Amino acid sequence: MIDAPLDASPFEDIRRLVATMPGPDGAAAAAAQARQAVLTKPAGSLGRLEDLATWLAAWQGKALPSLDRPLVCVFAGSHGVAQKGVSAYPSSVNRQMLDTFAAGGAAINQICAAYGLGFKVFDLALDLPTGDITEAEAMTEKACVATMAFGMEAVAAGTDGLALGEMGIGNTTVAAAIYAALYGGAPAAWVGRGTGVDEAGLARKVAAVEAALAHHAGHLDDPLEVLRRLGGREVAAMAGAILAARLQRVPVVLDGYVATAAAAVLHALDPSALDHCVAGHLSAEGAHGAVLERLGLDPLLSLGLRLGEGSGAALALGLLKAALACHRDMATFEQAGVAGPSA
Repeated sequence: MIDAPLDASPFEDIRRLVATMPGPDGAAAAAAQARQAVLTKPAGSLGRLEDLATWLAAWQGKALPSLDRPLVCVFAGSHGVAQKGVSAYPSSVNRQMLDTFAAGGAAINQICAAYGLGFKVFDLALDLPTGDITEAEAMTEKACVATMAFGMEAVAAGTDGLALGEMGIGNTTVAAAIYAALYGGAPAAWVGRGTGVDEAGLARKVAAVEAALAHHAGHLDDPLEVLRRLGGREVAAMAGAILAARLQRVPVVLDGYVATAAAAVLHALDPSALDHCVAGHLSAEGAHGAVLERLGLDPLLSLGLRLGEGSGAALALGLLKAALACHRDMATFEQAGVAGPSA
């Protein structure tokens, strides 16, 4: 983090970092587009794969970008609001799923193995739930910034492509609360079934979001306040990871409904904050499509996923690897001795 005056709030550090975000490398993007024009294919025939290759080049600052060290990071947090019966599963599943990740038995383990992706899990004080957002702040400002800083460590190992996911019972409720605070409208419009709650559980989720918004009313004009009051540690950590990746020119693939909530906070601070990100997939959580539209993100996949764990982002990272392989390893017309397009 950058140095700050002693009387500055912790959030001022985050605002200054957002203000220093680099933009895309136009020269690298142009060089990538020029290469696409001479590869052995009709112009534009690989569709969005060509755009993705150019996007990778622009944000890595290299005409021939790389995905030699792709990494999927899953941030795990525990939520006080889970005690309100907003999930189909008990909070004890948090620790059990971390053990499953460690043993290689989760879906995300298999996806990462299939695509040759690195995988890392961050335990964010899993045995210490955040404050119940219906009656307290989820985190103090200092704790929120410290958690964002912890999330920034996701890019410390030198990854050249980052996929972000999460795990935490109750976190689709906090995500819905974040969206409702940022975008307004009826809280019920942002609440979905998450892990598969029944009608009674869905009603409890809506009631929890309504109570949270009422409790924190008057304090939700600042996106960072929305994050600390209504969010969770995994959401704060993912926001930090997205920001750190931007500062280090690492392209980011976002997972589903909860991961996008972290992105939405940054987007509310600066509409350009997500230019180095792509949406990995469209979640089956109902309001995800509306959120992505607000953020200007067109999802790469739509497979009906609602698992979390970074599963959709990891699948999309595999797609990015394919786009990059075509960009880097296809022969040009000249190399292949193939006639190019007629003038």
